[in-house]
Amino acid sequence: MATLRENPRRIQQVNEEVSSMGARVVSQWALLGQYDFATILEAPDEQTIARVAVALGARGTLKTKTLMAMPVEEFLSAIEGA
Repeated sequence: MATLRENPRRIQQVNEEVSSMGARVVSQWALLGQYDFATILEAPDEQTIARVAVALGARGTLKTKTLMAMPVEEFLSAIEGA
């Protein structure tokens, strides 16, 4: 938050870094409560998201909560065969 207070556009710079690592920011919201931001990323695979999370988290200014998502139809197909 101190970084954002000094440079509010830092979020957009980080989003550009995320793009350079092969992921895309789909949506982003500022939150009030337990978390500061919610950002939806799209990437070609889990490895790309892992690289983004580690690269940004290594700075010590970001903590992530990563959730894998799949389309409902794919989910239903997966569980129907179980």
